[in-house]
Amino acid sequence: MSEEVAAGFRRVRLDLAYDGRDFSGWAKQKNGQRTVQGELEDALRVVMRLDHTPELTVAGRTDAGVHARGQVAHVDLPDEVWAEHGERLLRRLAGRLPMDVRVFRAAEAPAHFNARFSATWRRYAYRVTDHPGGADPLRRGHVLWHNWPLDLDAMNAAAGALLGEHDFAAYCKKREGATTIRTLRRLEWTRHDDGVLEATVVADAFCHNMVRSLVGAMLFVGDGHRPPEWPGKVLEAGVRDSAVHVVRPHGLTLEEVGYPADEELAARNLASRNKRSLPGAGAPGCC
Repeated sequence: MSEEVAAGFRRVRLDLAYDGRDFSGWAKQKNGQRTVQGELEDALRVVMRLDHTPELTVAGRTDAGVHARGQVAHVDLPDEVWAEHGERLLRRLAGRLPMDVRVFRAAEAPAHFNARFSATWRRYAYRVTDHPGGADPLRRGHVLWHNWPLDLDAMNAAAGALLGEHDFAAYCKKREGATTIRTLRRLEWTRHDDGVLEATVVADAFCHNMVRSLVGAMLFVGDGHRPPEWPGKVLEAGVRDSAVHVVRPHGLTLEEVGYPADEELAARNLASRNKRSLPGAGAPGCC
């Protein structure tokens, strides 16, 4: 999608949330499986009485079973359609959408805003319980049960070596033509009063399965199967390690997406589209 909005159209930013357990991810699929994008685009077509299905651009294409509390998308709508239906859009979507996806804000976006390319960071949370009795039944769709006691300090010690800009090929499912270079800004574990451990993971962007692979490595450290320096050594090796498990998706939630000031959006869009490489490395494939 271009940063430029065609004449006669308005770019609209949507802030939304969804429970991912019954979705086959965000992106529409040719096999007709249920997706967040498919549900939302169909609802927009109906409530705004469009003769075509509008196309959404999203900040982060979550995988099957992954949740979102702070997802952001944009859609370009004809001026007259936005003028007629914009004020009533939230209530109409609430009446049309299934209960596991909600839009909480719909507003005209500033110039050059692009939900995907304007974003400067994404924040995810992964939630785990090591309680011997298992996960709270009322939270079982959002908290992973790990059947070993977890050492919070060891997990945080292991996280330090992963911070910064690296090639995360060892923690990503490789996609043809895509770079695995990312800047991991924060990876920190806390244990809440209810005993649930929560990983806060912030990066400029994430490659496929990156968060769930990082969590898998941290859990292997936390339960004593590997020393704290092991995840850093896996990163340096640059290849997938069979001991790094991609944990189940239901513990993962996209919590927030960050954007720069309006006057910096155009520059951010351009920077996001540039190919990335590490010093001394060859140019990677397209982002």
